[in-house]
Amino acid sequence: MNLFKKVACFTDIHFGLKGGSRTHNQDCEDFVSWFCDTARAQGCETAIFLGDWHHNRSTTDVSTMNYTVSNLEKLSQSFEKVYFILGNHDLFYKDKREINSIEFMRLFPNIVPIRETLTLGDVTIMPWLVADEWRDIPNIKSRYMFGHLELPSFYMNAMIQMPDHGTIQSGHFVNQEYVFTGHFHKRQHSRNIHYIGNAFPHNYADAGDDDRGMMMLEWGGEPEFESWPNQPTFRTYKLSQIIDKPDQLLRERMHCRVTIDLPISFEEANFIKETFVPQYKLRELMLIPEKVEVDANSTPIDINFESVDTIVMNQINAIDSGTFEKSLLLEIYNDL
Repeated sequence: MNLFKKVACFTDIHFGLKGGSRTHNQDCEDFVSWFCDTARAQGCETAIFLGDWHHNRSTTDVSTMNYTVSNLEKLSQSFEKVYFILGNHDLFYKDKREINSIEFMRLFPNIVPIRETLTLGDVTIMPWLVADEWRDIPNIKSRYMFGHLELPSFYMNAMIQMPDHGTIQSGHFVNQEYVFTGHFHKRQHSRNIHYIGNAFPHNYADAGDDDRGMMMLEWGGEPEFESWPNQPTFRTYKLSQIIDKPDQLLRERMHCRVTIDLPISFEEANFIKETFVPQYKLRELMLIPEKVEVDANSTPIDINFESVDTIVMNQINAIDSGTFEKSLLLEIYNDL
């Protein structure tokens, strides 16, 4: 018997992102409601979540946990079976799965947390792989494989391509007809491997890329993708663009980063923000000065750029307090 007749999938929702932001968590809840309604309307009886339910690896605040429980109840009531893949953000340790933030989900009778690779019939579902587990992949024969994979040459977002670390490769998936995975948020595919795209855009690295939402798959058919119509979006514009065509460019729930390419005063900039944000129900409108081109003949300025790690560690080492133990703070930061 096949594992599903028609399955609905989503991934990388990251409850608790942005410091447990209520706005983000409410977006997650709205998405789950849309996902369940859409999947039921399309006849999906099974759901698979492809990893990273929570964002913070070490702590989850009470408000986020309330959102988690209410949305698990919603998923449990909407499907006959729900399979939950452990993503890397769901793990307390980076290199082992013993402690994770979704273990309690097994208390729901029809929710199955995937802590170890599971093969049922012609379907394999695997969690975030640790150590040398990736070496087993060529030996797994399945029509469908679902996971949370970090494969080289795919794009983490619109700008950054995953480098090759000499371990897991796309070429290892030779005995699977379809591979569906989370982890990278950009929807993309190559050969038999499909990154289905995360639930909805999370930041400006996703600017202009709204191909996020859910995937549905009928046994023996091709994957179908739907984007959440009410998702928050991110855009980067020039001021001249939004002044010229605001009705075409701006919409509700949008985050806008706008480069000032027109001569305007501080008061005019404030007026634009105070007018456009409520009028178009924007989440954010940031006005950023245009970069000034440096004259090639001018005297060069020696600027010392430091990495984020260096800056944070220097700040910790500079703490002069009997309350905080510097070594412990450094250890906590290095474990993030």
